[in-house]
Amino acid sequence: MLVDSRSIVERTWRQWAERHQIDPAPFLQIAHGRRALDTLRMVLPRLATDTEVEWLDATELADREGLKPVPGARELVASLPRHRWAIVTSCGRDLARLRLGSAGIPIPDVMMVAEEVKRGKPAPDGYRLGAERLGYAPPACIVFEDAPAGVAAGRAAGARVVGLTTTHAAADLSGVDATIADFRGIDIRPELDAFVVTFPSMTP
Repeated sequence: MLVDSRSIVERTWRQWAERHQIDPAPFLQIAHGRRALDTLRMVLPRLATDTEVEWLDATELADREGLKPVPGARELVASLPRHRWAIVTSCGRDLARLRLGSAGIPIPDVMMVAEEVKRGKPAPDGYRLGAERLGYAPPACIVFEDAPAGVAAGRAAGARVVGLTTTHAAADLSGVDATIADFRGIDIRPELDAFVVTFPSMTP
């Protein structure tokens, strides 16, 4: 979770629900961290169609209001070689590139997007494949996640998971190794073929 797109995601689902004259609350409760198709399948399967997903994707692509990097995100990725970190996201490639570019976040060598996995979060597929493409086993990786579905995916993949309380409260991020408010103050230094990562004021 490098870019704060919470307001856009929620605004898009509210607009979509208004089009169909339905309550957006059930969608908003689970949409963060999930592919749009998976959210639709869980809440209202009869509308889990390509047409609806295309509308949701196009609406998010056209909306940049409130889009911003999570504090410290740019500094964090700037301290890492591009081939040593990956993005595993539930949005499509075009939307991922737009959001990263708008927030001034570089695109890493490995980026797993919605189109590349058969099962989205909370399934571990994206994180397992991302770790494989980086050349590491998942237990050697640290996953940063801000939504329950993403936390579950990281844990199921076998990675260590740090929860970001940018979208959900710490109490909602069950299973994380620790939580942080944002990326500020994280210190990363190389050690042999790995990195030593020090977090400020981590909350267990």
